[in-house]
Amino acid sequence: MCGICGIINYKKNIDGLEGTIKNMCDKMIHRGPDDEGIYINSHEVNPRQSRPWVGLGHRRLKVIDLSSAGHQPMSNEGGTIWIVFNGEIYNYEQLREDLKKKGHQLKSNTDAEVILHLYEDFAQDCLFYLRGMFAFAIWDERQDKLFLARDRIGKKPLLYYHDGQHFCFASEFSALLASNLINKDVNYEAIGNYLTFGYVPAPQTIYKKVFKILPAHFAILQNNELTFKKYWDLDYSIKIDISEEEASGQLIKLLKEAVGLRLTSDVPLGAFLSGGIDSSTIVALMSQLTNKVKTFSIGFDDADFNELRYARNIAKRFSTDHHEFIVKPQALEVLPLLVERYGEPYADSSCIPTYYVSQQTKQYVTVALNGDGGDESFAGYERYQAMVLAENYNRLPKFFRNKVAKIAMFLLPDSVNFKNKFRRMRRFFENASESFFPRYCRWVCMINSKLQSELYGENFQRQLNSNDTARWLQDYPNTPKDINLVDRLMAIDIKTNLANDLLVKMDIASMANSLETRSPFLDQEVMQFAAMLPSDFKLRRLIKKYILKKSIKNLIPSQNIHRSKMGFGVPVGKWFRAELKNYVVDVLLSETLSKRGYFNPTVLKKLVYDHIKGEKDYSFQLWTLLMLELWHRRFID
Repeated sequence: MCGICGIINYKKNIDGLEGTIKNMCDKMIHRGPDDEGIYINSHEVNPRQSRPWVGLGHRRLKVIDLSSAGHQPMSNEGGTIWIVFNGEIYNYEQLREDLKKKGHQLKSNTDAEVILHLYEDFAQDCLFYLRGMFAFAIWDERQDKLFLARDRIGKKPLLYYHDGQHFCFASEFSALLASNLINKDVNYEAIGNYLTFGYVPAPQTIYKKVFKILPAHFAILQNNELTFKKYWDLDYSIKIDISEEEASGQLIKLLKEAVGLRLTSDVPLGAFLSGGIDSSTIVALMSQLTNKVKTFSIGFDDADFNELRYARNIAKRFSTDHHEFIVKPQALEVLPLLVERYGEPYADSSCIPTYYVSQQTKQYVTVALNGDGGDESFAGYERYQAMVLAENYNRLPKFFRNKVAKIAMFLLPDSVNFKNKFRRMRRFFENASESFFPRYCRWVCMINSKLQSELYGENFQRQLNSNDTARWLQDYPNTPKDINLVDRLMAIDIKTNLANDLLVKMDIASMANSLETRSPFLDQEVMQFAAMLPSDFKLRRLIKKYILKKSIKNLIPSQNIHRSKMGFGVPVGKWFRAELKNYVVDVLLSETLSKRGYFNPTVLKKLVYDHIKGEKDYSFQLWTLLMLELWHRRFID
């Protein structure tokens, strides 16, 4: 696990290129504290006047092959092809043996070198052989070509900037900005999407001319022209005829294989453990494959957010070496660091406990397995139930639905507790009659369209140019349309929420602590098998994760299987009414924020004080606004 960066310079003047690459690497030392490498091309292979100058940089976290042989940038035998690589290829040992049989001379026991030689043999088709998480760049001196690629699901990040004279890429914003090439013009459309979803969706970034390479895509830069191609996607259209018993057995077999592949490491490893179905399953399978497992859990003083009792249950069941950490309101002291690391506005407050559990875990191990991805492949979210119910509800006559909704809104009390069942029911009736995408947006959004129309300032509204976030979601690259409702919801979540929120959270929070995280549920074989299962194997009569629960019924305790989903939330709403009340007032009602012109000061003030007084719950909205303002102060002001 590492940090990568590079510059392709089409100008003749290359003064300071090596120093610039060094500065970019320095900004990612947390991603790779164990080693640093820089490559500057020499122009000796094909000395033409028009050739670009190339600088590649690498920060290394040693996980596989701890020797100096794994140093990057790494070249092939002839020094004509160079790679910088971030990630892990879990099938690299078999690929390595195949390459040796074909006559390749390998000087290390690293997966980066395997990719390098696969590229020699298969060019961009090398991606079809890789099973893992990755973002890498290969400079091919023979063709003056840069090849960049990102893994299938988007675990590893890759940003780029292209202005016609320079092409610049990096793993993080801080490294990209250290190139001193980036024009930091704010992308207001991206801010609009951020305020809706809590993240800036790829390929956008918060800057107009900086972009993210999409998951399952590669890019080629040659002759200063940049082209992209998608190389993989989940296929939900093919369904297998299989019994529940056969599916359960095959699923456990695939998960166990995925866990086993992710236990390859030359450094100590452990697992995050929340006590939910996904992390508990991973720990159970790890316990079958290795000696005493180290597990790490996070909790809160607030019982509504504390899952530690469930984690302890699993730790006891499998006799793990268990460690716990309690997060308190003072945890927000880490916000400046997180704002720096994420590099653009990011509103998932669970990045805080993720950061702290990563920090704690790093004290004992360098690699941690987690349960990310189980919800998106096996229908684990409440909104899947709500969307299915809404489809059935919308078959009723419209006049009847309107009457039911009015009665429900009158009878159901509102609550400042977002987990309150009556509040959830009110939310259902508010959204149920919407068409598909607006309804889905209401379930996943931070600030809904109604509040946006009241909160946004006139100038900001004009800058957004009436950007419809529901339309954006509908037009999102490769969003599936002609598949079963449940599969469609999961496919959308994988391409949007998983890739842009959850995986970004885990990558940044863990790598800020020089910790590598691995996710067996995101294995491509596991995900494709799940996609081919009938949808009612995943959501059966509103039972979420039906086939997964059936598969693990004899593996983990029933109370962990059938518990209510808590989510990895943070009690910021309560913190904003108590210990952090002055902080949120000082930031959100500051003159600095008001002068930006994004928001109507009167409406914003009402939001803040309605929340503080307990009249409404604006936890998510206030957190979203807070993180936008903190980003502005760090990167724009």
